[in-house]
Amino acid sequence: MPAVVIANNGDVPEFEGRITFSVFVCVVIAACGGLMFGYDIGVSGGVTAMDDFLKKFFYQVWERKQEAHENNYCKYDNKKLQLFTSSLYIAALIASFLASKMCSKYGRKPTMQLASIFFIGGVALTTFAVNIEMLIIGRLLLGCGVGFANQAVPLFLSELAPAKIRGALNISFQLFITIGILVANIVNYVVGKIHPYGFRISLGIAGVPALLLCFGSLAIYETPTSLIERKKVEQGRAVLKKIRGVDNVDLEYDSIVHACEVASQITQPYHELMKRESRPPLVIAIVMQVFQQFTGINAIMFYAPVLFQTVGFGSDAALLSSVVTGLVNVLSTTVSVVLVDKVGRRALLLEACVQMLITQCIIGGVLMKDLKTTGTLPNGDAMVVVIMVCVFVAGFAWSWGPLGWLIPSETFPLETRTAGFSFAVSSNMLFTFVIAQAFLSTLCHLKAGIFFFFAAWIVVMGLFALFLLPETKGVPVDEMVDRVWKQHWFWKRFFNDEQVVEKKAIEMIHPHVT
Repeated sequence: MPAVVIANNGDVPEFEGRITFSVFVCVVIAACGGLMFGYDIGVSGGVTAMDDFLKKFFYQVWERKQEAHENNYCKYDNKKLQLFTSSLYIAALIASFLASKMCSKYGRKPTMQLASIFFIGGVALTTFAVNIEMLIIGRLLLGCGVGFANQAVPLFLSELAPAKIRGALNISFQLFITIGILVANIVNYVVGKIHPYGFRISLGIAGVPALLLCFGSLAIYETPTSLIERKKVEQGRAVLKKIRGVDNVDLEYDSIVHACEVASQITQPYHELMKRESRPPLVIAIVMQVFQQFTGINAIMFYAPVLFQTVGFGSDAALLSSVVTGLVNVLSTTVSVVLVDKVGRRALLLEACVQMLITQCIIGGVLMKDLKTTGTLPNGDAMVVVIMVCVFVAGFAWSWGPLGWLIPSETFPLETRTAGFSFAVSSNMLFTFVIAQAFLSTLCHLKAGIFFFFAAWIVVMGLFALFLLPETKGVPVDEMVDRVWKQHWFWKRFFNDEQVVEKKAIEMIHPHVT
């Protein structure tokens, strides 16, 4: 299956190649980084609903749960409990910038390997923690692993994949995140009945995907782009032949070499990112991450068991309900894998905005009407909430979830790719931290109004996607500037006439990369 480059003059030269078994293996192993991240998202929300965990580390929260007339919206409002979840993301924020430099200097593969080592260390500390300090330090190590993995894996997948199916292969990262969340929810449901150390089993199993990535990464290739960028030119050509399954890779090889030559002129990529012509992909990368978090998805996925307890489900039923939402998450992400390279990125994002807006408003309306400070929802209303949460998760899972990672990973030119994507990762981690740290307190104060807060953000997201987000379907990663940014009605103003003249000069020297 050839990867297609759409040229400026309307011609469609093709990079030769097919989907090889080597690419498939590399994608599956690299996507284990998503499995690590997803499992942690699922497990952190699950263990915070387990009484044994709360009694061990957050005794005041456990006592509050035992009150006869507990406040439905405030029973989990505890800064230390929120810090347990959110500390990982502040560590990931900082780690993403270090990971960016490592990606450029040493490659995507070693960065993923280091991520797995951080994660293994964090799993060991959280599993055997005897106090809150040990627990938080373990979470910080997990955060470093998440920061390194989230920096390296999407870049690895985008650079490895042929342009025609880049979206589907890149979304495997998000698919593995959703699988990780589902597995964590199932594990939480099963071990929640094992007292008093069931939560330690949940935390310890997080080491499995880390070990898969650690040892599996020994068998995968580095990306040709990374090899050529680091002057390993012949090795890069050899790897390109292996992953494309053909000997004639001259066209794609020359395109990568040219992109690397341009990138080598940039000694300060972060400084380059601040230039006017770098703003379009930088703004899109950051805004996509901010919007991804302000859909409200992590508030729901982190605290799904807590949320379902709030609306009247018992502890076991709450965990089981989160398993259902996790299954919906996985199945819906496969919809994105199938459709993203057919219908495009923008269509999925816009459809999902309508779907998520409706569901957030229904959830907020039901809770505002029938869930008072004490008491529970009627069974019918509680089921409506569960169904609407599933519909919301489905919309997110085939749109803003995977595309929030895909679009930033494919829109930067090579010279600012790792630096730019580090801003995307750090923005994601920053706002994930904000949501995780603030959600339970905000739920306590806004009550059902929190769902209308997220609904308002979804309206803003939809308008942004409609007017300012360009379509990147089928465009090779090294053609984004000319085929996407310079053609967009708004973003083209960031490119001046001198750059157009320079581009024409380059085309005369390298006509095959136009």
